[in-house]
Amino acid sequence: MKAIILAGGHGTRLRPLTHAGPKQVIPIANKPVIHRIMEDLAECGIKEVGIIVGYTPERINAIKDCVGDGSKWEMHATYIEQDAPRGLAHAAWIARDFINGDDFVMYLGDNILTGGINHIVKEFEKSGAAASLLLTESDKPEKFGVATLAGNSIIKVEEKPKNPQSNCVITGVYLFKPVVFDFIKDLQPSPRGELEITHAIQRIIESKKYKITYAFVNGWWDDAGTAEAVLHANQMMLQDVRREINGTVKQGASITGNVSIGTGSIIGSGVIINGPAVIGDNCIISGKTRMTNVSIGDRCKIHDADIELSIVMEESVIETDKKIINSLIGKRSKVTPTTAGSTLIIGEDSEVSL
Repeated sequence: MKAIILAGGHGTRLRPLTHAGPKQVIPIANKPVIHRIMEDLAECGIKEVGIIVGYTPERINAIKDCVGDGSKWEMHATYIEQDAPRGLAHAAWIARDFINGDDFVMYLGDNILTGGINHIVKEFEKSGAAASLLLTESDKPEKFGVATLAGNSIIKVEEKPKNPQSNCVITGVYLFKPVVFDFIKDLQPSPRGELEITHAIQRIIESKKYKITYAFVNGWWDDAGTAEAVLHANQMMLQDVRREINGTVKQGASITGNVSIGTGSIIGSGVIINGPAVIGDNCIISGKTRMTNVSIGDRCKIHDADIELSIVMEESVIETDKKIINSLIGKRSKVTPTTAGSTLIIGEDSEVSL
């Protein structure tokens, strides 16, 4: 079995963070989203992964720099360029030569889930089904692809229906036999101008020749499509952090709960860190800084700050005695005195002083 990861898209819902780079490299608890996906695939024993990338050299290179050749996960990564966001079915179609007749997993690159996908892969391999979908229940199914179930099979799928017949939504993990390409090749663009993978799946169902099975997420799922979703995922992933102090904690600092501090980081006297929290490598945290439920990337400098429920990406500088909460701060950004209770969503190389 092979896999393809869809790592294109413009990430418009996450701007300004995605003006300069793809959302798949945004760190969740200091680990890029796409690294978590590679871990899920490696756990299933998959050795060949095709990564769909686009649409500018900067975005393509950001993914390549983040994943490399895949050897970190004992896999081989092949990069497949997509010229424009033409839909999930189009992304699968351009990977058909890479798939070369094998069964495959299609994993959307902004998906974050716990529990992995090993259970659905194993069930699919012995089911004889043409496709299998990873599902979860949602109180807003109209925002997603929706699956209607009957017993162990899916009998209907719809893309963002106005009146959903089910609250079971497709998470963005799909398993296919190569026969799916027979149902993609004649697809026409949907009203939003894309080739929808749900339309191909519905065609498979209507052919009555093949079975479509499913499994539910073992845990929780979210897509990292909005700032709120990214921050929620970060808080969920922080729950798995273990206390690990690899840096220097000076006398007079207070470290409470599960806090991971990276190599070379210095936590100054008077600093208070309440877990769960992750501090990257070679950070300097000083002054009266107080942090709760945060992820701080490598080589950050933070002085006299009060940060809560936030992500601060690598090489950022924060020097303010005012509270920053529910914020996403892009890499190499600088934040100086702000109004109390500020919520900041800023892209990389930004400077904020209010």
